[in-house]
Amino acid sequence: MGSSMSSFFMNLEKSRWMTESITALAIGLCTGIVILLNTKGKSSHVLVFSEDLFFIYLLPPIIFNAGFQVKKKQFFRNFMTITLFGAVGTLISFTIISLGSMQLFKKLDIGFLEIGDYLAIGAIFSATDSVCTLQVLNQEETPLLYSVVFGEGVLNDATSVVLFNAIQRFDLSHITSTNVMQFIGNFLSLFFTSTVLGVAVGLLSAYIIKKLYFGRHSTDREVALMMLMAYLSYMMAELFYLSGILTVFFCGIVMSHYTWHNVTESSRITTKHSFATLSFVLEIFIFLYVGMDALDMEKWEFAYKSPKTSVGVSLILLALVLIGRAAFVFPLCFISNLTKKSQGNKIRFNQQVTIWWAGLMRGAVSVALAYNQFASSGHTQLPGNAIMITSTITVVLFTTVVGGLLTKPIVRFLLPHSSGIISPDFLSSKSLNLPLLGINGQESEGNISTNITRPSSLRMLWTTPSRTVHCYWRKFDDAVMRPVFGGRGFVPYIPGSPTETEGIIQ
Repeated sequence: MGSSMSSFFMNLEKSRWMTESITALAIGLCTGIVILLNTKGKSSHVLVFSEDLFFIYLLPPIIFNAGFQVKKKQFFRNFMTITLFGAVGTLISFTIISLGSMQLFKKLDIGFLEIGDYLAIGAIFSATDSVCTLQVLNQEETPLLYSVVFGEGVLNDATSVVLFNAIQRFDLSHITSTNVMQFIGNFLSLFFTSTVLGVAVGLLSAYIIKKLYFGRHSTDREVALMMLMAYLSYMMAELFYLSGILTVFFCGIVMSHYTWHNVTESSRITTKHSFATLSFVLEIFIFLYVGMDALDMEKWEFAYKSPKTSVGVSLILLALVLIGRAAFVFPLCFISNLTKKSQGNKIRFNQQVTIWWAGLMRGAVSVALAYNQFASSGHTQLPGNAIMITSTITVVLFTTVVGGLLTKPIVRFLLPHSSGIISPDFLSSKSLNLPLLGINGQESEGNISTNITRPSSLRMLWTTPSRTVHCYWRKFDDAVMRPVFGGRGFVPYIPGSPTETEGIIQ
């Protein structure tokens, strides 16, 4: 059963139109129809949607696997651009959607909404879902574009959730300039603290396995320890009111760089496939449930009573999503290009359109936040709240299905020669960090001569800051970090343990 389901979804990749998320939504809708008919119209699902279930059990493994499998060199090489889109861009989109809904919804009879509800709407619809686009882009063929779209998606979800939680705790009855500055300061501090916590837990897991030899030679214990430490990072972040998404993401990056190389070969193979499989199953489950919940009659009763209002709200939200996305993607791409001297490193217009399109889809995070704000235990009796939930589901279904169906042909049209996206400077034999990087971003094993005349350190930092930082990080990593926390080449060979030449994550 499992192999047939896996092959079924793998065959979707060969399809020009269908994606895994669309198929899961369609199956969920069909399941909802069957349950609806079986219960004579009373219910369309067997579970009541719970935002706690989503944020505590379903989302952490997905985000952790994203960090665990990410190509670290490309991610950090474009980190400033990713941060610009994922954090600053999300704030711009949040502002436009909040202000737009505040002005336009007043013309519709949707019931009473407070200012906190409008701000929550901005956070809800700022959360993107770039899964459809990432399924089309190839990480090896389009490293620059893939890392930007992927990294922005993770930071965007984290920023949206942080904004949403901050709005719920913020005193909106007394808004002053001091309170706003304090809000921004707390926001930045939360981002930094969450990242540090994720790194710290990742390093702790590496140290435990390397130095204390806890569970050595036992695949079950090593895999269990890695899973528990990853989940510990998320729970600690939630316990201290930090961003669990950011924490578990960076914990995954650190564990892939250090911890994964400290375990036995069988554990490495097991963790690689276990994390990926668990993430895939949970993603499919989320889309399945969203599909089933879309037919919940309790919420649609209010929409049936005022269809024009419901359609109007959905169209307004969809328009604000389009405008909010365009309002920051193209200006921020322009600003990002100003900081890059090489034409090959700049984001071309067709790539900018691809980035804009990738962030138009809305997914399970938006649904979970909407339930958190406008429902209680999955139910709502207020007309305004019910319309907001049904409108959220409508936007999610429309953007996922229509956007997903059009993603592959649009990306192929915009990027007919995907291999051309790789920066020429990245592949150039004159690259300053070529001794550290192979053609595909793999670490060099010394087959390339290092007799290259390099400019001074200050000039390198000024002309190629990302490469210079990477160069000095590698030196620091090899001299200080890896001897303590382990990693490739710094773990003594033990029967059953991995070899230096093996690696899944670069």
